[in-house]
Amino acid sequence: MGFTTGLRYRVTSGLGTAVLVVLSIIVVNHPFAQRLLTSLPLFDRLEPTTLTNGALTLITATALVVVFVALMPLLKPRPRRILDTVSLSVRRLLGASLALAAIGYLDYSYRLPRTTLAATTALLCCCLPAWFVAIRRRPAVGSERVVLVGDDPTAMEELLDTTDLSVVGYVAPTIQYDPAPASEDSPVRFADGGTHRHARLNGLDCLGGLSRLDETFVEHDIDTAVLAFERSDRAEFFSALAVCYDHGVRAKAHRKHADSVLTTDTSVVGLVDIELEPWDWEDRALKRAFDVAFAATGLLVLALVIVVLSVMIKVDDGGPVLYSQKRTAEFGETFEVYKFRSMVPDSEDTVPVDDPENDRITRVGRVLRRTHLDEIPQLGAILIGHMSVVGPRAVWIDEEERLEAEISTWRKRWFVKPGLTGLAQVNDVSSTDPAEKFRYDTQYIHQQSFWVDVKIVVRQVWQVVSEAVSVFAADE
Repeated sequence: MGFTTGLRYRVTSGLGTAVLVVLSIIVVNHPFAQRLLTSLPLFDRLEPTTLTNGALTLITATALVVVFVALMPLLKPRPRRILDTVSLSVRRLLGASLALAAIGYLDYSYRLPRTTLAATTALLCCCLPAWFVAIRRRPAVGSERVVLVGDDPTAMEELLDTTDLSVVGYVAPTIQYDPAPASEDSPVRFADGGTHRHARLNGLDCLGGLSRLDETFVEHDIDTAVLAFERSDRAEFFSALAVCYDHGVRAKAHRKHADSVLTTDTSVVGLVDIELEPWDWEDRALKRAFDVAFAATGLLVLALVIVVLSVMIKVDDGGPVLYSQKRTAEFGETFEVYKFRSMVPDSEDTVPVDDPENDRITRVGRVLRRTHLDEIPQLGAILIGHMSVVGPRAVWIDEEERLEAEISTWRKRWFVKPGLTGLAQVNDVSSTDPAEKFRYDTQYIHQQSFWVDVKIVVRQVWQVVSEAVSVFAADE
């Protein structure tokens, strides 16, 4: 079933892409379209250019090759949410457009005229995302395909005994198993050396390990994953959730194995849905649009400030302008975050520093910290999509270990994308008080909405402006 579905998707997506690329070039290349385009603002400096015969065939073939290479990830049957599909296809198309422009620059014989290239890109950015959204795989009504994912044989056994879902197999980390057991009571041996006997579990096919969970979802056309992990704060649990999220697969767990941050209906008995994405796709699109607009506007408005601060930091002690840290992102992933350097080089410590007189903080750094200007480079991470404007503060991965030792449920903060600011920040709570910070972060996870984000941003901007005014007024 998985192979047939995958082949059908590849053929459909490939043919649709080819047809849309060819039609777009033909439409834009028409003399009437060229005259119309060059009469519009921004295009009025370009000359209308109509390709004919061999030139049109050669350039169309070149465009097809470049677009197919760029869109390769979208030609595979990997289920995605609507917003993810649109975002990825537009980014890939823009990359293909740059590649075509570069090819034309290097070799004129393969060059799409600038008017044709720009208009074709714009047309495809409208058509192709809609095409991929239209053909994306949706769960089949009435024929749910479920896979059991976990590392706890007792929990897996209990779920198999209580659920009436159609489980097609199980996925577990490095399980040693006998494909042809001597008897129904043959043991299932886990990587830690423990054994567990259960005929029903042995009766299910082992579909692979956790490292290939994404391939399992696609190959077996999985709609739902039922999680049965011994602990819901382990890295494997978050890894499985991340794969479910990326592939649009529903995640379920037994009530007593689910985390209260991820589930809200406490009256349910048995299996409950895990809310991997608490936002509707429309709200998520609005939040992402707000993030991009906020970050882009901030970088543009603060461009001169960025240059001045860079010079000040360099002149102060001659060290690097920026410093980077690996921080924890959604579902335990990591990303590189950049900030203006406010401390002497190589003086990082997992214990947070709030004391402005600390000798590790530079003279310029004291001003940067009091005015929050050291955070400006993080707008780039928001623009890329690693962070959001509002969310639990991203924590340095080395510091994360210390905080986890103090708060056993600290990883509950991983369930949403980290933010530049959040409920804890506007209430002046930092990692120096991890218990209070954790309380505010989990409160945000439960209450998050677009308007909650707006209120937090307004409060944070007001605080930053007020503190900046007070700092510069004091200096005068």
